[in-house]
Amino acid sequence: MPKGVIYLVATPLGNLEDITLRALRILGEVDLVACEDTRKTGRLLKHFEIDKPLLSCHDHNESGRSKQLAARALGGDSIALVSDAGMPTIADPGYRVVEAAIAAGVRVVPVPGPNAAVTALSASGLPTNSFGFMGFLPPRKSKRRTALASISEETSTLVLYETPHRIREVLKDIQEILGDRSIVLARELTKLHEEFLRGTAASILEDLEQRSAVKGEMVLVIAPSATTKNTDVQQLESRVAELTKTGQNRMDAIKQAAKEAGISKRQAYTLLPYRSS
Repeated sequence: MPKGVIYLVATPLGNLEDITLRALRILGEVDLVACEDTRKTGRLLKHFEIDKPLLSCHDHNESGRSKQLAARALGGDSIALVSDAGMPTIADPGYRVVEAAIAAGVRVVPVPGPNAAVTALSASGLPTNSFGFMGFLPPRKSKRRTALASISEETSTLVLYETPHRIREVLKDIQEILGDRSIVLARELTKLHEEFLRGTAASILEDLEQRSAVKGEMVLVIAPSATTKNTDVQQLESRVAELTKTGQNRMDAIKQAAKEAGISKRQAYTLLPYRSS
């Protein structure tokens, strides 16, 4: 195994069969496993009969740990960085470790695998050609509502994470600010009680309100702005083609076609990239 490397190793969301052969090999060969929760990662490694030293690296100590891990890698150690589930650094600890490693000249190698955002999006039934990941919305209601208002005209599908204790309030805010657009709530992905709730924020909230408790990790997938759905993409592309024939460059043609269609340039750029010549 190469020395002086930090591997970003994706681990299962729930179903242990989702771990990759490469991830098992890397975890079995490195000198150290840096993890969000040593107890949880310890159970994972024990299940696969892997015995490695563990070092905690979580939100509260990542700043200090990042320099420590970079120094150890510079000293020749090979290190696997994992989070509790999914891909480290994606709404999980790890960003500062990667930042410090790159600054120190340490090689960083991703070992891809399960990811909750992409898993939920793939089965959502909502557009997947263009999407934005928002991580967690702000916990404070005022800031959360401001964040939702800022993406109210977003032309891409949006994916975000939410906690069980906040999900009802978040759905209320989504309904009020984003309206009756389609959303999907994915819960307990890959686990025994995996569930996809599809509808509007109001209908999903009504379902949750009838439950005595709402548990499990959650992903919300939100459909693009209605403006996007109501735009005739073929007509927009035809108009762009007409304008380019008159001598306009494609960018200027898209701007003019967007203005004529009553949508923003950003919306038009999102709708047309895969149809560009």
